[in-house]
Amino acid sequence: MDTIALYRTTVGKKAVMAVTGAVLLLYVVVHMLGNLTIFSGPGAIDGYGRWLREVGVVWPTRVALLVCVALHFLAAYQLTARARRARGRYEHRRRVQGGYAARTMRWGGVIIALFVVYHLLDLTAGWLNPNGVPGEIHANVVADFRHWYVVLAYAVAVLALGFHVRHGVWSATRTLGVATSRVIGLGAAVVICAGFLSVPFAVVTGLVS
Repeated sequence: MDTIALYRTTVGKKAVMAVTGAVLLLYVVVHMLGNLTIFSGPGAIDGYGRWLREVGVVWPTRVALLVCVALHFLAAYQLTARARRARGRYEHRRRVQGGYAARTMRWGGVIIALFVVYHLLDLTAGWLNPNGVPGEIHANVVADFRHWYVVLAYAVAVLALGFHVRHGVWSATRTLGVATSRVIGLGAAVVICAGFLSVPFAVVTGLVS
């Protein structure tokens, strides 16, 4: 069976979602750890940003992430459409069974996608940032999170990410037969949410300035 034929199957689409999801989760963890260097002072996080540019990983990473996001969303959309057709019209109107995270995966993905666009325009391009100076990561982050409404929007996006991670990790580990899949999924979501939210709340409370 060739690659295209495999992808057309439900198993193939789920495999694409699993692999791309794992890559995106790895990036999220690395990105979170990079964000946490802000607690070591301006020199640490600004130096980390310079190092990433010097070693030349920024653009290859962006391209790889774009491909993974596109494949992830495409596979998710096609699996959802296939499931709807299998249930029929009557079943489609029924409330989807499962946990809260499972029922909100679609809207969570939309929230995350919209936030990523804003995040790129804000802290990557600097167009929406109050400071917006390239390379001044610490100053740009502090300028952002001094505003409560930016912190609130960031928190909503991070919580949506947390639900997405919880369900994704739970689903993947359950498929592998791990007995504690729910605990692992919840633990991963809590760690990621806590790591990302620690930065804006540290800035808005004055711990980081």
